[in-house]
Amino acid sequence: MANTSQSKKRAKQSEARFDINKARRSRIRTYLRKVEEAIASGDEGAATAALKNAQPELARGVTKGVLHKNTVARKMSRLSSRVKALAAKA
Repeated sequence: MANTSQSKKRAKQSEARFDINKARRSRIRTYLRKVEEAIASGDEGAATAALKNAQPELARGVTKGVLHKNTVARKMSRLSSRVKALAAKA
């Protein structure tokens, strides 16, 4: 348990950051799920639009320190290649 006023403040800040980061991660996952669902449905237009909406959210996750930049780069690359393959198939 925190004893000093500084450690109490840091504990409080840590809880607040945890809640903010949790909400941000949840939001990012929602955008990713929308892209996955659009790809699974085979709708090229919806998949492209969902990917365009997801990319800024993923990038924001990197700048806010929620996700690692290489993780986001890998996710964007894999999703965009799947959307591109969907467009080529159609």
